[in-house]
Amino acid sequence: MKRILIVVVLSMLVCSTGLAQQTTNDTPATKEDVQKYLDAVHSHDMMKQMMAAMSGPMHKMVHDQFVKNQDKLPADFEAHMNTMLDEMLQGSPWDQVEEAMMPVYQKHFTKNELEALTAFYSSPIGQKVLREMPALMAESMEVTMPLMQEHMKTVMDRLQQRLADALKESQSSKPRPALKN
Repeated sequence: MKRILIVVVLSMLVCSTGLAQQTTNDTPATKEDVQKYLDAVHSHDMMKQMMAAMSGPMHKMVHDQFVKNQDKLPADFEAHMNTMLDEMLQGSPWDQVEEAMMPVYQKHFTKNELEALTAFYSSPIGQKVLREMPALMAESMEVTMPLMQEHMKTVMDRLQQRLADALKESQSSKPRPALKN
């Protein structure tokens, strides 16, 4: 009887220890879980690479604007703007950005989800995704920038037309001062 009781107690102990160690699907992610994920995706380096990749299309946008308005702008405008743009991108506070993102990741991902993401990005295909991401971003910006610029031009033209119409309507609805003889 004592042996059966000991076996039952030990079995319950082993089972309860196993249950206590399991994490549920909704266990909140810790800061350490987020940091492991950010390390796996090389987030600091990735942000720098993305900024470098985006720099080319942004320089092209500055160039296009300069060419359109070069008769109204100083000769060194494009070079000055490109230098300012590069300094702005290089001076970005990457460490502070990463630290500020921690609670956002903790809000949107559980411990298990971050572990799965970390495992994926640690795999060969995950590493390829990370290697290709800067080029994907740069090429995407290059092909979408003209579309977005055209759309913004259309939006701005419509806004300006509506403003002009509203001003015109406002002027026509005001009573006109009487003419003196």
